[in-house]
Formats: sequence, structure tokens, C-alpha cells
Amino acid sequence: MTRNVVVTGIGMTTPLGGDAPSTWERALAGIPGTVSLGADWPEDQPAKIAALMIVNPVDVLDRVETRRMDRSEQCALVAAREAWADAGKPSIDPVRLGTVVASGIGGVNSLIQAYEIIRDKGATRVSPHMVTMIMPNGPAAMVGLEVGARAGVHTPVSACASGAEAISYAAKMIEGDRADIVVAGGTEACINIVTMAGFAAMRALSTRNDDPSTASRPYDLGRDGFVMGEGAGILILEEEEHAKARGAKIYGRYGGAGLTSDGHHIAQPDPDGTGAARAIREAIADADITAADIVHVNAHATSTAQGDYAESVAIRRALGGQADTALVSATKSMTGHLLGGAGAVESIFSILALRDRVAPPTINIVDFDESIELNVTSNGPVALPAGDIAALNNSFGFGGHDIALVFTSH
Repeated sequence: MTRNVVVTGIGMTTPLGGDAPSTWERALAGIPGTVSLGADWPEDQPAKIAALMIVNPVDVLDRVETRRMDRSEQCALVAAREAWADAGKPSIDPVRLGTVVASGIGGVNSLIQAYEIIRDKGATRVSPHMVTMIMPNGPAAMVGLEVGARAGVHTPVSACASGAEAISYAAKMIEGDRADIVVAGGTEACINIVTMAGFAAMRALSTRNDDPSTASRPYDLGRDGFVMGEGAGILILEEEEHAKARGAKIYGRYGGAGLTSDGHHIAQPDPDGTGAARAIREAIADADITAADIVHVNAHATSTAQGDYAESVAIRRALGGQADTALVSATKSMTGHLLGGAGAVESIFSILALRDRVAPPTINIVDFDESIELNVTSNGPVALPAGDIAALNNSFGFGGHDIALVFTSH
């Protein structure tokens, strides 16, 4: 029996909003989330801007919870609670309920804090929760404990493609009859002097410190790197007949996934877009549709010179003539780059775009790079057609990870 997967709940906490409705509203309005890190940020740091969560999770969770969790775990739990409530808090046998929540870097903030405590106060002052705060599977475990999941709790780690890979893994759990519902997504919160210095040393970060709101500018000739962001996106994936039987609202369908790798470079994308194009083709085939059905693309588009171009080549190779008409949004122009959380947040954007029949804008394009031969939404949100339509969400990560997801309207 074919087991189709649908989306029955969503939750987000991002630099645009503390929940899914406010995040989506501000994304459609083209509001940038990048801010200055302020006078307290070290002067010798090249990048002094970031896209911070607009609602601090410590203001949402209780004090005991925040003391026991890293910031990446905190925002995952905030988004998961919203998504679970949005799905109607379904009653389900725990052995048919799973969790797949990814993080690209994990609890590095807590690791740095533990080191500072040891340095300043001694080893005996380290929190007994330190290990569970820094482990990469911490967010998945916290969410799994929250909902009582016993079908499996998993954490794929594939850098900036982690959130998208989590969704694909969760869908496979349902398709393979391991679970009827899976809480899936990605989270990241690693804005600190160590990670920012490291990314800056790679020349991956924008240093447009004097104008934070325009710093993230995918497809612009003046793009100079991505803006570090933080936050989480969580989806409730559910077997379609199970969802219908309990009368759940359905946002859209999970179509399929393509997972490949470049085999090219640890950090730079393959300029020919070979692996990325294959991932897109595989996702389309897995969804049992054709390239002509893709009317919207939420691109990875981080605002790096090489990455934006390589992805554009991949999209054209995979979609062929449909690349001339499919509307391409680069929402990192507003949210910044949420690393392991990006693929999940942008999957939710893709689903909401299909639901509302509108592609969100790409902001900050002042001088469009004509080598990007794509139909980019550079002048505000654009309406999507009626009927059965599909959206593509691309996520690529250091290490050559190429992941494409397809969602279809319901």
C-alpha cells in the first residue's frame, strides 16, 4: 500500500517572527531580519552583524527549561510546541510517533560557556546538563521527550543541508511504515565569537557592517557573503489517511527528495552544479511529477558569489525550459542563513507559498547579476498559478551535501 505524506502542522521561531504566522507575514512583506551586534561585539571581528531571533526563547520557556538546554535546543522546542499545537496535539500510540530534528553545528554556545566557566571558576562549577546541552542530537531528544516519541529519535548532520535532510528522513519513516506521525525539522543557534570568526576567516560572511538590513543580497553583483542567522523550523509530517481519519487540516503534500553529493571541495560548490542538478532531478522523479510542474523554487541562495551562481546553473540544468518561468525566491535575503535550520524554515516557506499561491520576495537586489539566468522575485511577492502545482526547496551544505525537496499543493 502506498503511504503518502502530508504536512499537518508547522512552527517557526526566526529573525522575522516568534511563530509561523508572524514569520510568514514579515517574509511576504520583505522585512529584513539582520541587525548590528552592537558595541559589545569585539572590535576585531570582521563581521559585526547577524540575524538574531526576534523573540528570545528564554522569554517563552520557563526558567528551569532554559537552564537545562542550549539555545539551539530552546528554539527547537519553541517551534515544536507550536507545530504540535497547530496539528491539533494528535493522540497517537507513542511507538508510531517519531522525531527527526537536525542541527548543523549543535550546542557550541554551551561548549564555549563551559570552557569559560572552567577557566574562570574551575571544573567543579560546570553544569551537570553540559553534555546534553552540547550533543548534536540534543534538540531531537528534547523534542522527542516533549511529545513522547518512541518510533525513533534521529539527527542527520549535513551542515547547511541538515534541516532538509531531516525532513526527507522523517518522510521515509512514514513511507516505510515505521511511524504515522514524525515531528521533523532543523534548528541552529551559534552566533558567537568563535563561529563568526571562523566563517569570516573563510570569507563566507558579509562584512557590510554599516548597513545590516541590506547585507544579505543573493543574486546582487555586490553580494559579499551570507549573514549568520538563528532559529528553528518544525513540521508535523503525517501519513495522509491517518491525517484524514482524525480530521486534520492539511497544508500540502510532501512529494519527494533527492540526496546527492558533489565530491568536489569541502566548502566550495561544484561550479557546474552537477550534484545539485541530480538532486533536483531525483526529487522531481521521487515526487512522480515533471519539471514542468515546478512553479516555485525556494533557492538555497546564501549570498555568496560562487554558491548563488553554481545553484543557478544546477536549477537550469535540472528544470530545462521551466527555469525560464518558475518563480525563484531567495528568502535568506530576509532571514539570514540559519545553517542547520535553513532547510526546515525554507520548506515551511515553500509549503505556505503553495497554500497561499504566492512566492515571497527576494530583497536587497540593487544590481542584478545577469549571469544568474533565473526568474527571481526581485520586485515583491508574486502570485502563483491555480490548480495542482509543486514547489522545489534546495539546501546545500559544506562537504558537498546536495538535498532537494519537492512539495505539492493539496
